[in-house]
Amino acid sequence: MNLKQLEYFIALAEELHFGRAAERLGMAQPPLSRQIKQIETDLGALLFIRGRSGIALTQAGERFYERGSSLLAEFDDIKREVQRIGQGAEGRLRIGFVSSATYGILPTILKSFRAAYPEVNLSLVPMNNALLHRSLIRREIDIAIARPALEDNEIFSRNLVTEPLVLAAPDTTTLPPGPVELRSMPDVNFILYPEYPRPSFADVVIKACESLGVELRRRVFTMDIQTAIALVVVGEGFALVPASVGAVQRNGVRYHEIARLQATTGISVNHRIDEQSIHVRNFSTLAQKVARKLK
Repeated sequence: MNLKQLEYFIALAEELHFGRAAERLGMAQPPLSRQIKQIETDLGALLFIRGRSGIALTQAGERFYERGSSLLAEFDDIKREVQRIGQGAEGRLRIGFVSSATYGILPTILKSFRAAYPEVNLSLVPMNNALLHRSLIRREIDIAIARPALEDNEIFSRNLVTEPLVLAAPDTTTLPPGPVELRSMPDVNFILYPEYPRPSFADVVIKACESLGVELRRRVFTMDIQTAIALVVVGEGFALVPASVGAVQRNGVRYHEIARLQATTGISVNHRIDEQSIHVRNFSTLAQKVARKLK
């Protein structure tokens, strides 16, 4: 027996009349009669009492109607749920992100996505670029928000934001007004992150300083931007960070432009090239729309 036959039985059980049930189902009466007989044969039970005055459900028919109606209703719910997921109205989206993205565009993207798709559950996991790349390839996440991008033939990457680097300095340090000359700071600690795996944002900073003829001789490595800023606050050293970080004020740290520095960094949205999910497509499209508005 299949679900279509169950629909035949439910219609007859509710109408208790072959003619009306057949009309409701959009079919002729003889095929409906044959289907009902086949159901009774398959189940090995009489479901209807057929008499001159009409038909009625047997005890087995009543139980079958009770359980069958619940099953059919459950199946309809499943169909609706699957359809809503397929349309992008429900479901789950797993997003990995570099922690520095939370200072810039990511919160705006997430707010916009939640407003547009409130029934989609978001799973948010902070990761470094190496973990983002591995998790995306292994399909452990659906979207990766990386800095600056993930480079792989299997990954589609679209830049969202490009921004300069700024100097994060302890607020107890007195610096000359205007953009800071890094060459005037040869003997201070520079806090870099992450320590591993490499290459990483730390190498972006090192290359940026080398472009100015500055060698970072005293390096302090940590794992993420939050810890790097915390170390700046307690006076452990200085750090080069994305400009968006400087937009979030924090006691104990001041942000300064860097003289003659041409290096930039960016934030990108990444997903697998073979990704078919409508949630991924919707998120990527919305992220790019938000980025255009913020430019």
